Amino acid sequence: MKIAVPNKGRVYEPTIDLLEKAGLHVLDKGKRKLFAETSDPSVELLFARTGDIPEYIQDGAAEVGITSLDFIRETEVDVEVLMDLEYGKAEMVLAAPEDSEIELTDDITDDMKIVTEFPSVSSNFFEKKGVSPEIIEVSGATEMTPQVGIADAIIDLTSTGTTLRMNRLEIIEKVMDTSVHLISNKDALEDSKEKIFEVKRALESVIRGEKKKYVMMNAPKDKLDEIKEKLPGLSGPTIMRVESNNGMKAVHVVVDESKIYKLINDLKEIGAQDILVTSIDRIVP
Repeated sequence: MKIAVPNKGRVYEPTIDLLEKAGLHVLDKGKRKLFAETSDPSVELLFARTGDIPEYIQDGAAEVGITSLDFIRETEVDVEVLMDLEYGKAEMVLAAPEDSEIELTDDITDDMKIVTEFPSVSSNFFEKKGVSPEIIEVSGATEMTPQVGIADAIIDLTSTGTTLRMNRLEIIEKVMDTSVHLISNKDALEDSKEKIFEVKRALESVIRGEKKKYVMMNAPKDKLDEIKEKLPGLSGPTIMRVESNNGMKAVHVVVDESKIYKLINDLKEIGAQDILVTSIDRIVP
């Protein structure tokens, strides 16, 4: 089975890192290689441009692909979207110069020019708004086009808004949210369902693990009820005897990473000792 992955760009390293953490170690990877073997003899990687991957999957060049949702929408391919991999997050926005008369999307008229790298998404966006401006496709530096008089407004991706502000552009409306997704060829999903879902399960387990922390501590027996109230773990805490101290219990639990900061202070106040917090590589329910 082939998995099409980005060959470069901002999502290349996170994608390879995710595969490595999932146990699909990439063998003999080189940035000029088209294919690479993995630690699973039945899984091979196909390196391709992120924007080409949706069509590769639709056409069957690879059974599974990892690419951004904006490219999936832009190419309008008929593929199965399996899951959001939750990285490479950005917003696609309609933006106009700060001194423009465009303050709302309703200010866009048919005689205006909109420059973008995403003409299909842009056309669909304006069609729903009931307006038909001229859509001009470019391959980069979209944010510069209003300054040279090519565009009245742009539709572009932004993560922080810094580039837009540097070019004196302000966001008028969000067009869509995007992030990296796992997709599959629909025929392959029938023919190789078991293997595809094996890969999906591995990637899911890494993402699930990144959101959790494993907490271990020693706690007084008479404080266990209070501590349990603070520990809404996956299935409740595991409590074990501490051989060296009959008055203490060892408590192990998996908790949300976002709750760790406050949780540690709460546990110390109750009387927990020797608190250890560790990362989790994978969680498979």
